[in-house]
Amino acid sequence: MDEREQIDQLSREADRVGPDPRVRADTTAASAPTTVSGSEPERETGVIGEAQWQAMRARRAAGASVSRIAREWDLDRKTVRRALRGTVWQPYRRAGAAPTLLDRHREWLEGRAPQVHYSARILYQELTRERRFTGCYETVKLAVRPLRAAATVASLTQRRFETAPGSQAQCDWGQITVGLGGVRTKVHVFVMTLGYSRRGFAMGFMRERMGDLLAAHEAAFAHFGGRCEELLYDRMRTVVLGTSEGKARLNPTFAAFAAHWGFTVRLCQPYRARTKGKVESGVKYVKRNFVPGRTFGDLEDFNAQLEAWQLEIADRRVHGTTHARPIERFAEEAAQLMPTGAQASFLAAMIRERVVAEDWLVSIDGNRYSVPFGLIGKTVQVVRVGGSWAIRYRGQRVAEHPVLAGRAQLSVQPEHGPGAAVRNVRQRFAVNAPRATATAAAHAEVEIRDLALYDQLTETAAAAREAA
Repeated sequence: MDEREQIDQLSREADRVGPDPRVRADTTAASAPTTVSGSEPERETGVIGEAQWQAMRARRAAGASVSRIAREWDLDRKTVRRALRGTVWQPYRRAGAAPTLLDRHREWLEGRAPQVHYSARILYQELTRERRFTGCYETVKLAVRPLRAAATVASLTQRRFETAPGSQAQCDWGQITVGLGGVRTKVHVFVMTLGYSRRGFAMGFMRERMGDLLAAHEAAFAHFGGRCEELLYDRMRTVVLGTSEGKARLNPTFAAFAAHWGFTVRLCQPYRARTKGKVESGVKYVKRNFVPGRTFGDLEDFNAQLEAWQLEIADRRVHGTTHARPIERFAEEAAQLMPTGAQASFLAAMIRERVVAEDWLVSIDGNRYSVPFGLIGKTVQVVRVGGSWAIRYRGQRVAEHPVLAGRAQLSVQPEHGPGAAVRNVRQRFAVNAPRATATAAAHAEVEIRDLALYDQLTETAAAAREAA
């Protein structure tokens, strides 16, 4: 058989074989959905089969152009040229993913993405600002895309977790910016939602410190008339300090609070905020239903309106999941709650010791409160009674102040400070005397009296010492 007859035979064989079906599968994969089967691993052994490669070479040797060969086998001309350049047929091998600048940030990215709702823009900003990432935004966007898709599938297939009456309540904070007395102010709203009835409790605070968290819990227990067996939280710093040997370390104060009331602390898994979806829905409900269209004079007015709204609206609406009114299901759950009315408040039982400073003030949660001047340098005991601080010395109540909101605030009662005022005034006007230690803010709160009165008090005190 001469060379011409061999070429004709290869051409007839190529016509009989036709385009490799594997080529069609590969070229349409990007535009059509495919099903991966584990029983046919040999499907993707090559873009161009060996017989097809031989036939293409024969057609080329017979004088056919690259464009004509590409049309006959429905291939791209680049693919044909690449095949014809080789002298030996090579099966197709899928190349591994090329390394990128994002590889060393993969673990962080997978953990952080759910927290920012899979926003590639936010993740890119944090990577460049905090982790010295030098890649481009497109790299981050492509990496986030499959994570977002997986989360969407998971959200569609997840099963809602229901609890028995009195078994569990979920707790969380939400932030709402409202007008208090005409001033735009951020209010931190604590929400506790009972898992079975979906009845909720909400209360506003100016911050989310430990004292606020504990006060919110005790107010919720009083609202419901009891507590659940376990309370569910995310990993807020007032509840969890960190992880040691794979176990969460509870904040000691909060652990003591839980032991005092007898409930079990349950924590969401890291990056699994959906575990407490009931209370998150409650926070959104407060924001969307309570706040719009309302005005508030101050935080006390905010909480008064919030309490009325809970009783009149939130408790009586038909819940979207249970299709029942929370207050009606609560009638069944209330009997399963552990009563708390007869138990003393943890805040009242928690005694804080403070040393009275030279300006006759004690510091409590970032604010300062006055005590009688005679207790300078003494150790006093501070307990919280409702919305006030009660300050005791040797078992006797020596001062009481309303709990101040915010930080760096002063509460000074004028009757506490004449002795300190006498000392400070004399130091201020003495020659080469040390600078007075009392703050100007504290003096501004003290009633201004005639200096002759202080001289008279000093003489009286000196006479009393001589008589003694």
